[in-house]
Parts: sequence; structure tokens; C-alpha cells
Amino acid sequence: MPRDDGSIHLSDYRAPAWRIVHADLEFDLDAGATEVTAHLRLQPDPEQPDAPLRLDGEDLQLLDLRIDGAPLPSDAYRVDAAGLHIEGLDGACTLTSRVRIRPIANMRLEGLYASRGALFTQCEAEGFRRITWFVDRPDVMPTWRITLRAERAQYPVLLANGNPVEAGDLGDGRHFATWHNPHPTPAYLFAVVAGDFGCVESRLARADGREVALAVWAAHEDVPRCRYALGAVERALRWDEERFGRVYDLDVFNVVAAQDFTMGAMENKGLNIFNARYVLADEDTATDADYMGIESVVGHEYFHNWSGNRVTLRDWFQLSLKEGLTVFRDQEFTSDLHSRAVKRIEDVRLLRARQFAEDAGSLAHPVRPPSYREINNFYTLTIYEKGAEIVRMLHTLLGEARFRVGMDLYFARNDGRAATVEDFLAAHAEASGRDLSQFARWYAQAGTPHVEVKDDFDADGGTYTLEIAQRTPPTPGQPDKAPLHLPLRFALYDAEGRRLKVDPRADDGSGDRIELTAARHRLRFHGLPSRPLPAFNQGFCAPVKLAYDYTPSQLGLLARCERDPFNRWDALQRLATGVLLEHFTDAAAAGAALLAALGDLIDDEGQDPAFAAECLLLPDFDTLAEAVPSIDVDALIGARNDLLDRIALEHVERLDRRYHALAAAAAGGLEPAAMSARRLRNVCLDLLTRLDPGAALAQAQFDAARSMTDRLGALRCLVHHDAPGRQAALDAFAGRYATDPLVTDKWIALVASRPHPDALLDVRDLFATQLWTPTNPNRVRAVLGSLSRMNPLAFHAPGGEGYALLAESLPELDGINPQVAARLLAGFESWRRLAGARRNRVEAVLQGLEGRLSSPDSLEMLARLRA
Repeated sequence: MPRDDGSIHLSDYRAPAWRIVHADLEFDLDAGATEVTAHLRLQPDPEQPDAPLRLDGEDLQLLDLRIDGAPLPSDAYRVDAAGLHIEGLDGACTLTSRVRIRPIANMRLEGLYASRGALFTQCEAEGFRRITWFVDRPDVMPTWRITLRAERAQYPVLLANGNPVEAGDLGDGRHFATWHNPHPTPAYLFAVVAGDFGCVESRLARADGREVALAVWAAHEDVPRCRYALGAVERALRWDEERFGRVYDLDVFNVVAAQDFTMGAMENKGLNIFNARYVLADEDTATDADYMGIESVVGHEYFHNWSGNRVTLRDWFQLSLKEGLTVFRDQEFTSDLHSRAVKRIEDVRLLRARQFAEDAGSLAHPVRPPSYREINNFYTLTIYEKGAEIVRMLHTLLGEARFRVGMDLYFARNDGRAATVEDFLAAHAEASGRDLSQFARWYAQAGTPHVEVKDDFDADGGTYTLEIAQRTPPTPGQPDKAPLHLPLRFALYDAEGRRLKVDPRADDGSGDRIELTAARHRLRFHGLPSRPLPAFNQGFCAPVKLAYDYTPSQLGLLARCERDPFNRWDALQRLATGVLLEHFTDAAAAGAALLAALGDLIDDEGQDPAFAAECLLLPDFDTLAEAVPSIDVDALIGARNDLLDRIALEHVERLDRRYHALAAAAAGGLEPAAMSARRLRNVCLDLLTRLDPGAALAQAQFDAARSMTDRLGALRCLVHHDAPGRQAALDAFAGRYATDPLVTDKWIALVASRPHPDALLDVRDLFATQLWTPTNPNRVRAVLGSLSRMNPLAFHAPGGEGYALLAESLPELDGINPQVAARLLAGFESWRRLAGARRNRVEAVLQGLEGRLSSPDSLEMLARLRA
């Protein structure tokens, strides 16, 4: 229950006073007015015998209320802002309610809502209470029977959770369908879809020999673009059987594409509802990154069937138990099917640029927060990405075999239960025989740990010593931090780049890994002929900021000799960061070392082109901003642009040669080698366009492009480098895809992210057209998300115009979709570290939003930013 200030605290958890053991729901569907009849079989908690029945409900018009079939008089219940209260129930009973809801008026896209002639639901985290009266919390897990009735002409397809039971005609143009979900499932996983859809489908034999019917549904004109998503479902199902031993448990698995959807996708039991951007794809409309995103998100939602659905959450404080664990699982899925090195680099880029900033700013919170006011505000990178890193550390500490035993034990013990982080760790502790009590601190402490390494070499004795210290800086509400339990992989190389085979004498560890548990550790290596070159945190096995005083030549050597591909990339990132932030005493030598290493990489035709592309990308603005105590926006942007110009000028011939050499391989469709070639080719094109005012190469690629990857890559170069043909290319692109909202989002995002002050004028111009649809989350993110997250030059305009533009839009968006508005507000998370007048301008903007926002989502976010 909320406290007086509206906050909910983990320490206040109590089991539900009433449980719902079975829910039988009937829907008479209509966009204007839907009636929902709910028959809820209730059981009281014997340890709370006198507790009243409290049901959650929002925006419900109550039409009828009965207990065991008898009407309930009006003086026997009470409805208030908190829900429906019934006193005096003394045992198990069946509550029947009938309510009316209005999907067409539901702009929040929570509960049951109308979108483009169809009806969809979104119930996570607390949307089900907008459908009917219910004990809407994750640890209330009934079985379900759902009957849908609707006009056949408008809603020929009726889908719900579970397996289909019965369907038929009702006369007068109406029909029905009944579904049964036999697995105990909380209301946040409830789903209904009704509309006029087509599908692609297949049947797949499960590991237990039974068949499952798979289908991906979309608007009829979009059905041909669903085949890749269907293949991704098949790959995900098979991979989870092989890697984790998890077999699907229903007869059908449905995926539906929705154009209006706040989240990326939702793992409802047996009926996954997806944002259309993560379903629809063909080579003319989807980039290679889109295809990879579809496969990853499809995998993520399917993997939730076990890590989230069969084993769900006791309460929302445990959110990372399903999300962090499932992100780890989807990362492994992608790594096993594609390039493990490239996938790891992509994930760490996101973590360093965005999650580290979250951990260091006003919105820092533990992976398991102790309290919240609005749970929607905690669907954060800390919960998802840092949560995944915690699971990855556990995997590193235990090893694949023992980790798999721990996962099997966790699933077996908690199948059909609402679990906690403690349940997860207990299973792994028992399976491995390890004490994980200190490791549990990762879930309780906010902030990114700093690991500092200092070394000393005794030439006379051949002894090399590493002194390793860890600390976690203060975060809001947590000034003091205890040491964490974390793995740290390392390697030693000689002056020629050969790996040394050594075994340290350490406080805790041997071979190539130490487990840090104390504030300080020491490792000693004996019998070395000369000072070695150390490398740390291979594979980024711990989500820490690691400091070691490398010289430019040492980083250049690591970039060539490190066996771990992640650390090769990281050496180049460290070298580039040092050059950009002027960390090295000999700046000329540092710049030369970086340019030489990148030149070798461009020429290396034996290297995976996708890996080379990642190495050529400099640290982005957010990553650089996170590396400095005070953010000088102009200096960071200027230094980065200057270095990019220098790389392009130094290697123009190499870049041009490699760009043309990759042409044949890049034409190979969706084969991995072709995707990899296109990735590097477009990075080369971007660098070359910096030196070509006419952008002839980019224009030629745009005109000849046969795939969206090449077309959009060229258009980005034309738009972001202000090429003479920029507007004509934009007009041609926009006209070609005028009827496709997802592709329209792509060119709009390019316009909003154009690194030029005039991008603010372009966004204001978009606001004045029909292209601005504030009710569609994808479009809002394409415009305002791209501006605030991907365009630091315009967003941080010196006069504060970018901040003002975002703030002007927030009150309207807050009244439509509070989740979207609150997440846009998070773009100000690092404002306190902005240098000069910019900090004052953001503070004034945040102050000006007081009294103009009304949703709990945005009010909590604003309060945290201003605290």
C-alpha cells in the first residue's frame, strides 16, 4: 500500500489479503464503448482473516456488482481514487462485475485502446486496472478463461492469452472466440487483440515432440513484411530449448504488430504484442540494424515465457529479475547466432553512453530500488542493461556449466510462483556452492564502481605488482557504499605483444581472473624479465569504470595484440578518448598512434568488417560527457569533429579503396557477410563525405541504392553534412515512403538529429505539419527523442532554445501519454554537470515546468531531477 506521500516501499511488502485463483472474463468489444464482465474466484489469505477486499480500478464505469450471483447493494461497497472496497466478506466467493470502458478515448495506450481500426491491450505495469476491477499486482496469479464478442466485419480476428478453445457465430453479424490460459499468470501479462489482420504462420516441433502453431499478425498490406519476424520466433524457440532447456508450454504462439504502442514489445502469455518497428521488415524498408533489432526483441519477448511468465515477480521492485535476466538471455541469443565480439561492443557502447550517465546523475537508482511512486519510471537502462551485466558477472563467476545448473534449479523451484532476487541468487548459490551474499549488493547499491589499478615492477627481483582498488561514488540517498563482489579478467603481454603465461599470488584469484571483494587487492607476479603490459576487464566482464595510466604506445600495442576482441576495440576507444580530452602529455604522439592503428584496421581485409566499423567509430558525445566532471558542450563537439576530420584526411585513400572494395560483398542481401560489409562501407562513406563538399559519393550511393541500409546511410551523409543535394534527396525519400509511418520516422529522425542549429527550426516546421502526431509514441521519439538524445549540438544550443522546445511540448504529451513525456524528461538527467550558462538555462526550464505537468509519471521525474 502507498504511504501518505504516495510512495511505495519494498520494506512494506505484505502478501495480498485476497487472491484470485481463476478469472473468467467476457468482452463485448467496441471502440466507442466496450463492456467487460469479470467473474473472479476469490480466496482470502488465512493470515489476514478480517482484511477487506480491495480491487484496483481506473476510469471504469461500474454497471453491476455481485457476490456469488447476488447483487451487492450500494452501501456494501465503496469506490474511490484507490479502487473498489468491499467489507465483510468472510470466505471464498465469486465476485462478478460489469463495467464499461471507452477504448477510443484511451490516448495513454494503457489498458484496452483503439488504434487504426483495431483494439489492443497494454497491461504492464498497471494497465489492467483500466480494463476491469482486479487485484492488480504481480503476485496475484489466476488461471484465465477469456471470451471475446465483436462485430465480425470490423474485428474478424479475435486473439487472447493461452490456447483457443471455441469460436463461432452469434448472429446479427457478430461472432465470438474463447481462449484459455491454464498457467497461473498475473494481470500485467493479460492481452487481447481484435481487428482485421492477416498473418504468416508455421508449425514447429518442440523438443518434447509436440507441435506449436506460430503466427505473426499485421495489417493485411504489411503481412509480407512479417516473414523475418516469424523466422526469428522459430530461431528463438529452438535456441531456448538448446541453450537453457526451456520448452514452450502452449499449443499456439502469436505475435501481433501495432503501429501505436508505447513500449518496444510486450511478452503477454502466448500473445506477444509488438511495436510494428520490431516486426515489419523487407530490404526496401528496413535497415540491417532493423533486422538485428527485430531478431533481438523477438527473442527477448519469447524468452520471457520462462524468465518472467512461468516464473514471474513477487512485486515490481524485482523488475530486473525478469528484465535484466532476459536482456542477458537475448544478448546471448544474438551472440550465439552472429558475432559475439560485435554484439558485446554494441551493448557496452549503450551502457557507457547512457546507463553510466543514469548512474551518475539525478536519476540514479539501484537495480532493485527501495521505493518508487510511479513504477513506469523505473523501466530504465539501470533495470535492463545494468541488470543484465549483473547476470553476466554471475555467469562469469560460476562458469557456463554451473550457471546452467543454477538456472535449471531456479526455474524448477519457482515455476508458477512470484519470485524475488533472493530466490534467484539462492538457486545459484546452492547449485555452485558459492556464497553470493556480498554479490547481492549489486542489486541494492546505485552508481557505477570505479576500479583503479596501479603497478610497480622490481627489475632486480623480476617481481611485478598490481594494486587494485574499488570504490563507488555517492548517489542520491546513498552517500556511503560498501565494496562489491566482482570478477576482473586480466592478461599480461611482453614488449612484442606476446601473452605471458603467469600465475599470480593474489588475495583472491588465480590464472587470468581475480575476484574483487575488498576495497583493495594486491597481485604479485614473479620471475618476469621485464615490465609487462597489462590488459584488464576482458569482455567487459564487470560494468565498472577502470582507470590505469596507459601511454599511447601501450594502447596502440594492445589494439594490435590483445586476444580479446572487445579489449582491442576498447584500447582504441581509450586512445581516442585520451586524444579528445587531452589526457596525454605528448598529444602529437597520441594522435599519431591512433591514426596509425586506425589505418592498419582499414587496410586489414582479414578482419570482420563490422568489427572494423565499430573500431572506426569514435566515442560519442554522451560517452565523452560521462568521462568529464564538467560538460563543456562546445569543446566536446568541436574536439570530436576535428578528430573525425583528421582521420578522414589522413586516410582518405585507404577509406576510398576499402569503400569500393566492399561493394560486391555488400550486395549480398541479408547474408551476415553482406551486412558486415555494408556496415563498414557506410562508416567509410561518412568519413569520406566530410572531405567532399559536393558529397558526390554519397549522392551516387543514394541514387543507386538497392537496400534501405545503403539508401538511409547515404541520406544520412547528405543530411548531416549539409550536402547540396540534401533537400532533393529528402524530398525523394519522403515521397517514396509517404504511406509508411515507420520509414517516415527514419527520415524525420535524420532531420531532428542533424548536427546544425537549424535543426531546431526544422523540428518546429515539423510541428506545423500533419507529420507531427503526438498520439503516436514512435513519431514523438523520432522527433523529440532524436533531438534530445542524438543531437547535442542543437539540443544544447547556447541560448537554451533546444531545452525550451522540448519543455514546450511536454505538457501536451503528458496529457496524452505520461510514460512518453516522463521518458523525454529524462533527457535532462545530466544537467547538473553542464558547464556555464547551460546549467542555469536547464534549471530555469525545469522550474518553469512546475504546475504545467499533471501525471504521476512526469511529476515524479521532475521532482527527482530537481532534488
